[in-house]
Amino acid sequence: MHCVYYVYNIINYLTNNYFSEESEQCSLAMQPARRAGFFQPSYPSSEGARLNHFIHSRPAPRLLCAALVLLAAAGLSACGNKEKKAGQALASVNGEEITVLQLNEELQRAGVQAPQQAAASKQLLESLIDRQLLQNEAAKEKVDRDPKVMQAIERAKALIVAQAYMQKRIGAATRPSKAEVEEYFAKNPLFFSQRKQFDLRELVIPTAALNDELKAVMDRAKSLEDVAQWLDEHKIAFGRTQVSRTSADLAPELSGKLQSMPKGQLFIVREGERSLLIALADIKDSPVGLDAAAPQIEQFLANKKNKDAAEAELKRLRASAKIEYFNKDAAASASASAPAAAAPAAAAPANSAHEANERGVAGLK
Repeated sequence: MHCVYYVYNIINYLTNNYFSEESEQCSLAMQPARRAGFFQPSYPSSEGARLNHFIHSRPAPRLLCAALVLLAAAGLSACGNKEKKAGQALASVNGEEITVLQLNEELQRAGVQAPQQAAASKQLLESLIDRQLLQNEAAKEKVDRDPKVMQAIERAKALIVAQAYMQKRIGAATRPSKAEVEEYFAKNPLFFSQRKQFDLRELVIPTAALNDELKAVMDRAKSLEDVAQWLDEHKIAFGRTQVSRTSADLAPELSGKLQSMPKGQLFIVREGERSLLIALADIKDSPVGLDAAAPQIEQFLANKKNKDAAEAELKRLRASAKIEYFNKDAAASASASAPAAAAPAAAAPANSAHEANERGVAGLK
């Protein structure tokens, strides 16, 4: 087995593509659409929200996971089958070569443009040297013998192979036709041609402080300042925020309620351990034309086609496979969640956003 180089590529692939919440379920079809300056919706519904699913940051836990597999690779470098790496050698670290192929892989994954490649190559080569040093030290400490590390390597391999298979089956995204884009635009006026902007003023308080007395104050207050004064008098801590949301950001139910409210209307939205005391400051027309919206609609429709293809393939594989559950509780849970599990993981943030909107509607008074 080509221990070092094989797992080295796994690490590169993981650190650049997989250690995110989406990839934990092997995200396949729904790549994020970037936010445009003219267009900032977080679409409601399972379709709409995914159109505005943006790239997430990578918190420390995910970096730790990548580091774990990095150390695992170092352990594998000492597995006793040291073969010469392919490609011209650029440097050697205690006898381990760093090659042009490795550097080119780093440049490609970093998305470095041609004018910056010379400077970037020097920096990336130093990073590869640092990485090799870590691999060497990890090999000395036999990190690859750790059961958790071995499990992480197997999981990494499974993710990569599953992803590659699905990409092969789905192929390149089919570009939606102009007619399809126009149809989606016409069917969703609240997202585009009839989009509204809601300017909101908010007081953020602990939900525990939202008692009947405070609700009564909200009912009789003439402004949000009256409520803030009452909170001060009763020594209830609160924060102030000013936000703007559009009808494309919100679930249709919530958007419809806001449009029916007069300016200055006070209402309450509960969000878990915190609650928002909100005043509707203004409602404005904020339309988006077809030309401006078309690129994101195209991306959304292409992603949706890929997602549907991925779901169909998983459904086909499940139908033809013999799947046995050895735990009754697990079987019942899997049966209930199987359709959801078939969807690419990138749909998860969309569902979460939709659920949050639903909670907001439920808490609207």
